[in-house]
Amino acid sequence: MTPLSHIRNFSIVAHIDHGKSTLADRLIQMTDTVAERDMKEQLLDAMDIERERGITIKANTVRIDYTAENGEQYVLNLIDTPGHVDFAYEVSRSMRAVEGSLLVVDSTQGVEAQTLANVYQAIEADHELIPVLNKIDLPASDLDRVAEQIEDVIGIDASGAIPVSAKTGQGIRETLEAIVHHLPAPTGDASAPLKAMLVDSKYDPYLGVVVLVRIMDGVMKKGDKIRMMQTGATYGIDRIGVFRPEMTVVDELGPGEIGFITASIKQVRDTRVGDTITHEKRPCETPLPGFKPSVPVVFCGLFPVDSAEFESLRDAIEKLALNDASFSFEMESSAALGFGFRCGFLGLLHLEVIRDRIEREYDIDLITTAPSVVYHVYMKDGSMQELHNPADMPDLTYVDHVEEPRIKATILVPDEYLGDVLKLCQDRRGIQMDLTYAGARAMVVYDLPLNEVVFDFYDRLKSVTKGYASFDYEITGYRQDNLVKMQVLVNDEPVDALSMMVHRDRAEMRGRAMCEKLKELIPRHMFKIPIQAAIGGKVIARETLSAMRKDVTAKCYGGDVTRKKKLLEKQKAGKKKMRQFGKVEIPQQAFISALKMDE
Repeated sequence: MTPLSHIRNFSIVAHIDHGKSTLADRLIQMTDTVAERDMKEQLLDAMDIERERGITIKANTVRIDYTAENGEQYVLNLIDTPGHVDFAYEVSRSMRAVEGSLLVVDSTQGVEAQTLANVYQAIEADHELIPVLNKIDLPASDLDRVAEQIEDVIGIDASGAIPVSAKTGQGIRETLEAIVHHLPAPTGDASAPLKAMLVDSKYDPYLGVVVLVRIMDGVMKKGDKIRMMQTGATYGIDRIGVFRPEMTVVDELGPGEIGFITASIKQVRDTRVGDTITHEKRPCETPLPGFKPSVPVVFCGLFPVDSAEFESLRDAIEKLALNDASFSFEMESSAALGFGFRCGFLGLLHLEVIRDRIEREYDIDLITTAPSVVYHVYMKDGSMQELHNPADMPDLTYVDHVEEPRIKATILVPDEYLGDVLKLCQDRRGIQMDLTYAGARAMVVYDLPLNEVVFDFYDRLKSVTKGYASFDYEITGYRQDNLVKMQVLVNDEPVDALSMMVHRDRAEMRGRAMCEKLKELIPRHMFKIPIQAAIGGKVIARETLSAMRKDVTAKCYGGDVTRKKKLLEKQKAGKKKMRQFGKVEIPQQAFISALKMDE
């Protein structure tokens, strides 16, 4: 067992693309943790989708043995965390398992919105921070300006910031020395009863559930009987080990160490993230504080294109939920799309990643309905319902008012694009709360409705600022607003999958755009089809799709005009009857395109 004074636990935090995973690669390579032939780019990003998009989705951990310049042996436990706002939950969990962080800032771009968000999480977890200025091999790198920015914007001392190039390996040795000398060693008592934190869990088809643990007090050995304090379940440990990225079995884990256990656990649901693990016979007195459970922010329906694949979709979703504590789902059915699931996500990127994983790993074609957020509907009798799907909106005569979730958005943007950003936020019913400057960049804080953000706010923000803005948000609470449910009627039949909640002032515009779009997407039938948008019983927009006609008068030549009229009247009566009984087939492609409305 390694003495506590020679263990260092740290995570790497940064904005997207500032070089976290590359820095982790260099630290692993410099300490010969992985043989040279097994080394590859982004070593810790194991999922295909992570490698393809070049992003980190799951926080990954690795144990590194390092011999310092003074000749002493140290054990370093590194956790590489995601940078995107949708995976902030992964970051906050990883922070609790370690004592310090490397704060990586791109020396060409400076401090960005997510840098701030992640730093605040580190400070909340009482971390010691080491600033690292990455990408110094690039000609645009400006160390003094960025160090000054770190001091101005974040307010931590950057005089000892380490200049590094994670690509060439320059400054890596200094980083390792700083970790050993500046970060605090963990605390813990090996003789106390076992107290370990469950940091993460993932499903392995051969071993069952693999649980990532951080030992606070006590010692964990193979064969121990353990108890989960939240669920009360007991298990016997089958194997215990550490990640050097691949799993390596060890005899025991002591205080301050991070490793994994497997205990024939069948379902990841039985392992609650943030739970405390202790010995069954000699339990610890009080559990660790744990984490706040993650709250889904965006909901959308996932339906299989081929309804026969429903069972395989259920399997796929259940397996993904095993690995992802922040993803929730329940069954739902829709008249237009058949059976499917209503799923909750932490944001749109999270939604995209889950959808891609289902399509790729399980080979199922999916339709996703419009993303929506959770509304609070207050009834006249004083009760409150949570509304996940606009189609379930109760009758307006019983509704007193509707509240929608609001967020506090922080946007960092270069000066010349500030006007466009303010206009975009104003268009989305935002309320400006703050505007400050850090050098040549403005930091805008807005109170925005989440409903307006989930559709395509991020894409629009990137396009009006040519990709230079960075954006981060947190949910602040609910507020009442004048919201109504807009229905779409095709041939007088409501289409559930297209109903949405909109603000009354903007309903007419949204309704008209929706009808025009559907008119292009629905193929023509033998009869006339009205497409309407309605709020309650009032139609606010209408388009008519004209019918295809057969030339019934072709065989009439010469003679009285009444012969033609008679044939046309007969055709007209037939069309009328047809429209009454005809079913309008809306192709699936039309649903998907209609939901991507603002493009």
